[in-house]
Amino acid sequence: MAFGKKLAKDDGNALSDPQHYRSIVGPLQYLYHTRPNISYSINKVAQYMQNLIDSHWVVVKRILRYLRGTLDYGLMFTSGKMMNLIACTDTDWGSDVDDRRSTSSHCVLLRPNIISWSSKKQKSISRSTVEVKYRSLADTASEIIYGYSPCY
Repeated sequence: MAFGKKLAKDDGNALSDPQHYRSIVGPLQYLYHTRPNISYSINKVAQYMQNLIDSHWVVVKRILRYLRGTLDYGLMFTSGKMMNLIACTDTDWGSDVDDRRSTSSHCVLLRPNIISWSSKKQKSISRSTVEVKYRSLADTASEIIYGYSPCY
């Protein structure tokens, strides 16, 4: 997505062929399982499947152009000497202009390899950036604790 671009449900003209939009965005949702760099953008355009306008289509075309130019990109797994588990998290307070909910994202790395990532809206509206960051950290911590614990 373009830097600083905010999508809204009423920010343009309705699309004449919404089925075409859905037929492209649907498969893109499966693609972001192997391309974490586009997960945020695909997440945003998928939120507007019911109320499609031309500015959403412009963003989808931009994602497709980016994918065409980065066909050789992908996940690379390498070995490392240390067994380090590293987690990074980021938030965007009140980023959705329609419902004012925040977006949280995280990635978890084992050695130098990414093993988990997520970008999603928070379930409730937060009153401050501290609250948004706390929720994101709590979600990331539970992902690490419960997602990677050995089963006995």
